[in-house]
Amino acid sequence: MNYFTATGWLGVILFVVAYLLLSIEVLDAKKDSYHWLNFLGALCLVINAISIEDNPTIVVNGIWGIIAIVTVIRIYNKKRN
Repeated sequence: MNYFTATGWLGVILFVVAYLLLSIEVLDAKKDSYHWLNFLGALCLVINAISIEDNPTIVVNGIWGIIAIVTVIRIYNKKRN
């Protein structure tokens, strides 16, 4: 298994763990930890997709990652106010 494939699998694991922890109420969607897991998962999958030139996966996970980061920023801004 090469670096890019391993990175892709790590992204899958991060997405699944984030959703599992949200579903069993260990994580809360209003907390940044859930969104960080989603961002890191998306980043890993984008890296993998770039290596195999899978443009649809790059786009969907890029958007997913942007949504996660925007949400983290909003959470931090609410904490500061």
